[in-house]
Amino acid sequence: MSSTLVIVAITCLVSLLAFGQPDLLRRLILWPPAISRDHQYYRLLSYGLIHADGQHLLFNMLTLYFFGTVMEGLYQRYLGPFGFYGFYCGGLVVSILPTYLRNRANPAYRSLGASGAVSAVLFAFILLRPWSTILVFFFPLPAVIYAALYVAYTFYMERRGRDNVNHSAHLWGAAYGVAFTVLMEPRVLGAFVQALTHPGLR
Repeated sequence: MSSTLVIVAITCLVSLLAFGQPDLLRRLILWPPAISRDHQYYRLLSYGLIHADGQHLLFNMLTLYFFGTVMEGLYQRYLGPFGFYGFYCGGLVVSILPTYLRNRANPAYRSLGASGAVSAVLFAFILLRPWSTILVFFFPLPAVIYAALYVAYTFYMERRGRDNVNHSAHLWGAAYGVAFTVLMEPRVLGAFVQALTHPGLR
């Protein structure tokens, strides 16, 4: 079975259960004092299994499905049958670590959702296929243009800090996806640069 589909299925199941079970959500959400004080390190992964609402869950899982099913074979080829799981879990941890470190003494802070790891998958895809078309609200954009706009918007919203979205996790997840893939197979960086200068390559 596809690794992506397994992740999507587990995340949907746990998220749907947590919608109706506040105690489950509280046990899984990223709450910094539970890690720094109670050593519940599993929360660095479990927060990605729960979501704020159905729309949050649907957006993340659709994005993961469309790009993960394309990318999972690459990580399996280099890292073995569980390679994509390792890449995805790494995305969850790396994307949330800066947030955790900034808020480790803040009992009011909470974070949830798979967006950081999903960003890792998406930006790894863009690294390999920069001129592929991505639909943004049904408007087609070259993947590399979408990436530039996404990063600029996320930086802006992170600095503005007026919503409840963890934009930092999106940025760190994207950076992790690119860095991990380049370290795993350095030749993809040269291929990316070549593709940028040859828009006909997809």
